[in-house]
Amino acid sequence: MPVEFLGIAATNDGSETAPRSGAAFDREYTLRLARAHEDHGWDRVLFAYGSGSPDPAPAAAYVASRLDRLQILLAHRPNVSYPTYAAKTFATLDRISDGRLTVHFITGGDDHEQAREGDTLTKDERYARTREYIRIVKKIWTTHEPFGHEGEHYRFHDFVSDVFPVQQPRPGVSFGGSSPAAYAAGGAEADVYCLWGEPLERTAEQIDRVKAAARAAGRTDAPRIQVAFRPIIAPTEELAWEKAHRTLGAIRARRGTGPVRHHRSGAPENTGSQRLISIAEAGERYDRALWTPTAAATAGAGNSNALVGTPETVAQALLDYYDLGADILSARGYDLLGDAVDFGRYVIPLVREEVARRDAERAARGPQPLTAVNR
Repeated sequence: MPVEFLGIAATNDGSETAPRSGAAFDREYTLRLARAHEDHGWDRVLFAYGSGSPDPAPAAAYVASRLDRLQILLAHRPNVSYPTYAAKTFATLDRISDGRLTVHFITGGDDHEQAREGDTLTKDERYARTREYIRIVKKIWTTHEPFGHEGEHYRFHDFVSDVFPVQQPRPGVSFGGSSPAAYAAGGAEADVYCLWGEPLERTAEQIDRVKAAARAAGRTDAPRIQVAFRPIIAPTEELAWEKAHRTLGAIRARRGTGPVRHHRSGAPENTGSQRLISIAEAGERYDRALWTPTAAATAGAGNSNALVGTPETVAQALLDYYDLGADILSARGYDLLGDAVDFGRYVIPLVREEVARRDAERAARGPQPLTAVNR
C-alpha cells in the first residue's frame, strides 16, 4: 500500500528548542518552509491551531496559492466557528489549492486552552459536538439543495452553500485522540485517524481500538492510520545520540526560561499526553529507535516522542509502524527547516524504496488467500 509523509507548516521558526526570531506570522519563512517540504519529497504539511496563534486557514491559502503539489492538512477547532461558515471556508480553500485539502478536526483536550476562546464544555461534550460538526460539514460539502439541522449543539434552517470542493465527493477528514470518546467519534467519522508515536505494542493496541470503533459505528471500512514522531538523525548512531541529548538539554533550558505559551505546566488533562508521560516513566528507549525523554521534558505536549539514529535506523523504525498499518508517517524536527530538508533527503527515499520493493514483490506473487495474518 502507498506511504505518505506529513510535515509541519509553521508560520515562524520557533520551536521547543529556540524562541522565534521574528513575528508570529513570518510570511517569507512560512513559504520557505513549505517549499522545502514540496522540494524534498513530502506529501503534505499540517497547519496547526493554537488559541493565540496565527489563523491557519489564510496561512494555508497563502501557501497553496504559491505551491503546485504540496497538500494541505488544516487543523480546525469546532468551537471557533459555526459549521455552515467553516464548511464554506474549507470548500474555498479546496478550490484555491485545486483539491489538495484535508481537514483535521481538533476536539481539544485541555480545558484551560479551550476556555481561552470561550469553550466551556466538558471533554465528552466536546467530542459529541465535534461528531455533530463533522457530519454537518460533510453534508454541506455534498448537498446542493437547502436543508435544516436540529441537533444537540447546532440548529439552522434552509441552508445551502454556493461553493463546493474540487474533491469529490468531498475532502478528507482527519481526527485524533486516545480516549474512549475519541475512538468512538473518530472511528465513526474520520478518513484518517492520527496517533502520537508510542511503542509498537501500544500503537497496535490503539489501531485495534480505532478499527473496533469503526465497526461499532457500522462502517465496513476503517480510517487510515497516521502516526507522528520527532526525528533526530545524524550520519552515525553516536552522533545521533549526541544530537538527541543536546536537543533534550535545549528543550529543558527553553522551558526553564519561562512558560511556553501553548504548553501548560502541571499534569496534562488529555489522555494522549497522559499516555506519553506514562510511557516515559516506564522507560527511555523502546523498540528500534523510540526515545521518550523529549516527551517527558514537555509534559507530553503534542507530538513529542523522538526517533533517534542514522537515516537507515529511523527509516527502519518507521517501516515497523508501517507494518502495523500506519501508512501516513508524520515527522517534525526541532530545527524545522533544516530537519525537513534532511529528513526529506535521507529518510523519505529509504522508506519509499522499501515500500515499493515490497509492493513489487506482492504484485509478482499475485492474489494471496485471506489468512489470519493478512486479514
